[in-house]
This record gives sequence, structure tokens and C-alpha cells, in this order.
Amino acid sequence: MTAVMVAGFGLNIVMGRSTFDRPPVVHAHAFVFFAWVFLYLGQNFFIASHRVALHRALGWIGAFWVVPMLILGCLVTIARVQAGTVIFFFTPLQFLVFDPGTLLGFAGLTYAAIALRRQSDWHRRLHFCAMTLLVGPGLGRLLPMPLLQPYAFEVTYAVQLLFPIAGMIADGRRTGGIHPAWYWGTGAIASTFVAIELITFSSLGLALYGWVTAGHLGASVPPLAFPSPPAP
Repeated sequence: MTAVMVAGFGLNIVMGRSTFDRPPVVHAHAFVFFAWVFLYLGQNFFIASHRVALHRALGWIGAFWVVPMLILGCLVTIARVQAGTVIFFFTPLQFLVFDPGTLLGFAGLTYAAIALRRQSDWHRRLHFCAMTLLVGPGLGRLLPMPLLQPYAFEVTYAVQLLFPIAGMIADGRRTGGIHPAWYWGTGAIASTFVAIELITFSSLGLALYGWVTAGHLGASVPPLAFPSPPAP
């Protein structure tokens, strides 16, 4: 999953789709999120190399690190929706709901994993499922998103599920059964998706969009219409 994130964002930079000419909040967002990605990778390395004390200490830092991730993720999403600059293969309302919604699902699974830290079998699998929810932006930069419209979000979410499915298969081959943490984690991922879809296509979603965009350029953008693609 770390490789997917690095490859996705790296490809965008190499191809000139991304630029470092962004507001400070976007840079802070990038730093905080990629710090988590590498923290997750490091935590796996530390526990595999039996550096348990370091793993535990960094784990508590990670528990607090989730908070700025939630804040910055929401701020960047809201800023883009208010400016009316949502990428063209998502509707503005869909983008407004799925970014914070995914982060809330990630936070819930992360804190569940922390609560079950003494049960390492549950702990690592729930963290894996939480990380699955974060890999969407990396995948979205590797998949042919314009060709997947109007189901770019849904297809990306389905591809993300391949990660916990691979974990289930690995469990089955190694132990002959599937650990229940996979069912709970995958169920939480699926429930997050259902909640996002329900809110997006509801009066609650429309009210949220109106409240967020009031007084901004985004208020003139239809919430459930796909923006026009950029000129070639």
C-alpha cells in the first residue's frame, strides 16, 4: 500500500499533473498524510524486527497523529469545494462527502486497532483495513479515472477492497481459516462506502453542500453534476 501511494503521487509529479505551487495547508496536508504512510511502514518493520518498545512508543504518537489528519483532510476538501475546483471525474457533493467520510472510517478502524493492541492478531489486521481506506488517492492517480466516469469513486473503492481480500486469502493459505478481524474490518470499509453514497444522494448531502459553499464560488456549481474536463 505504501508503494501504491508513492507510485501514484510520484507519477503525478513526473507527468506534470501536480505542482508544488500550492497553499501552505495543502503542503501541511501532504506532509501529515505521507508521514502516516511511512509510520505505518516503519511500524511493520519495527515489530517484525522485534523492536517492540519503539513500536509501542511510535504507536502512541500515531494515535494523536490521526487528529491533524482529520482536520487537514477536511480543510483541504472544503477549500476545493468552496473554490469550485473539484476534479472533473467526481461530482462536487460526492467529493465533499467521501473525503471526510473515508477519513472518519479510517479513524474508527485505527482507534479500534489501538484499543485491541494487546490482541496482536486483531490489532494488525484492523490497522491494515484502516490503511486500506487511505490508499484511494494513490490508486486514483494510477487508475484511468476519466475513463471510469461516472463511477470513478465506486470503482476505486472496489479496487481498494483487493487489499483486505488478499489478506483473507493469505490467512486461509497459512492457517486454513479467515480471522474474524478481516470480516469486521472489511465490513467497516463497506459500511463507510454505503454511508457515503447515502449521504451524497440525500437531502442531508445537499444541505451540507449549500452550507459549505454559501458565499463562495462553489455555490454556483451544481452539486451532483460532473465538472467539465480541462481543455487539452
